[in-house]
Amino acid sequence: MNKKLVIVGASALVLGVLLTAVVGFYSMPSMMMMEDRSPHDFATTVAIFEHEVREGGWSVLTTHDMQQVLAGHGHEVDAVKIFELCSSKYSAEILTLDDERIVSPLMPCRVAIYEKSNGHTYITRMNSQLMAKPFGGVIASVMDKAAVETEVVISRVLSPSAVAQQ
Repeated sequence: MNKKLVIVGASALVLGVLLTAVVGFYSMPSMMMMEDRSPHDFATTVAIFEHEVREGGWSVLTTHDMQQVLAGHGHEVDAVKIFELCSSKYSAEILTLDDERIVSPLMPCRVAIYEKSNGHTYITRMNSQLMAKPFGGVIASVMDKAAVETEVVISRVLSPSAVAQQ
């Protein structure tokens, strides 16, 4: 075999691997987080979201009003609320198993609703399905089901015809 051909082939392989790694590294943040623009204002988006979470059988454990928190420390930011969501059936599936508790720092599920300087409201969350894949087994299965249900809630919030319930 030609030595020059082997060197060129090996160099091309190394370059391809490096290029793939660089592209993967820089595209990872956009793959790990999902953001959608809401057709509603901030208050309406929050109200619809809270209603749809309850309708979906989930609980809002806590809401962090980051605008208020940061204002208390002398910082001014646009409206940001971070919601901690829980589905007891999914949490219990993971937390009853010793080896699966390793993902407990990812629990509860978090969704944020915020305003940007462009005046629009956005809803964002972690791509749980992607994050769960490397774990496999029970973790991937449970996180996949939870992600599907969360996306149903979010799709209802993002519907232009959605109305805030009192």
